[in-house]
Amino acid sequence: MSPPPAAEVVSLGCRLNIAESETIRALIAGRDMVVVNSCAVTNEAVKQTRAAIRRAARDRPGARIVVTGCAATIDPASFAAMPEVERVVANDAKLLPASWGRTEALPATLFDGHARAFVEVQNGCDHACTFCIIPQGRGASRSIPAGGVVDHIAALVDAGHREVVLTGVDLTSYGHDLPGAPSLGLLVERILRGVPGLMRLRLSSLDSIEIDDRLFDLVTSEMRVMPHLHLSLQAGNDMILKRMKRRHSRAQSVALVERIKACRPDVAIGADLIAGFPTEDDAMFADTLALIADCDIVHAHIFPYSPRTGTPAARMPQVDPVVRRERAGLLRQAAATRRAAWLAAQVGAVRTVLVERPGTRGHADDFADIHLTAHADPGTIVRAAITGATDTHLIGTTV
Repeated sequence: MSPPPAAEVVSLGCRLNIAESETIRALIAGRDMVVVNSCAVTNEAVKQTRAAIRRAARDRPGARIVVTGCAATIDPASFAAMPEVERVVANDAKLLPASWGRTEALPATLFDGHARAFVEVQNGCDHACTFCIIPQGRGASRSIPAGGVVDHIAALVDAGHREVVLTGVDLTSYGHDLPGAPSLGLLVERILRGVPGLMRLRLSSLDSIEIDDRLFDLVTSEMRVMPHLHLSLQAGNDMILKRMKRRHSRAQSVALVERIKACRPDVAIGADLIAGFPTEDDAMFADTLALIADCDIVHAHIFPYSPRTGTPAARMPQVDPVVRRERAGLLRQAAATRRAAWLAAQVGAVRTVLVERPGTRGHADDFADIHLTAHADPGTIVRAAITGATDTHLIGTTV
């Protein structure tokens, strides 16, 4: 008897897409189908989505190809017109069983085969950053009630997951639409109290201006909350931040990191930074470049500005694309230098590592990438003595 057809999900973009892709994978199980869960954050992400569709058609000539996600939601006609695509499913329908020909609801996604699990707690965004197209693909901000989140995480822990990552489009806006307007900090408290077996809780990207005192205290004092914060900073110049319609200043970003480090020095800072935003001159860019040192950014996501049709920034005076790429390169170089120094400073320490496939790779609590000298069971947490460092990762021996 031939094996059942393989269902495949290709996930591009954010951690929220990763979480949703696992639900889609369960919904299409047993079908000869490839679902491309698209991203629209940059023009390059849209190009990658189209390339993934064409690659799926080449690799799986008999499979049905369905496209969902932000790019497909924002511009469904262009994806529906691709000869490889059978149909397009909008974001607001992609987790509905009926969209995939099912009538029954599924149990909570359990992320089989993954070391860490991603849990969606929020979706959509009510802000209007001038460079961002994502609200058009995700809609208004909405939150999942805490009881459902706690139950989902409890099921994940019962299934063997040691680490859970909370995800959302605008995670720190969690709760404003729920009765009593509970904050993200309150949600984290409920998770830690309601799931005592959860060993590691990690937060995905945070809007720095929305980190209130409750969340700050949890991040800096609760050891089950990982010492790794990824901040949506975007730029280090106040005029550019204003033109982006961001709600924080450069000084607020630096002050927040200084406060965090004063309370919990081992917190590793990540950040999103955009190079070459419209009207950015050399002096403005220099402010963003200096932010890597001023905020001690060791996990940097660098993007050359990508004009998105329909956003206000696309109508602003543009920086030459060559200059954008050059500035992105300078940011990446500065971030890589700082990361290498941060890794080198950890040699001689002992870190806890969540082991991932193939059993010799993993991440420390601060999300440093660690290569183990011996195999350990994926999904377990081990202690590793750090014996060496490269520019990109640590080398550890289990102890």
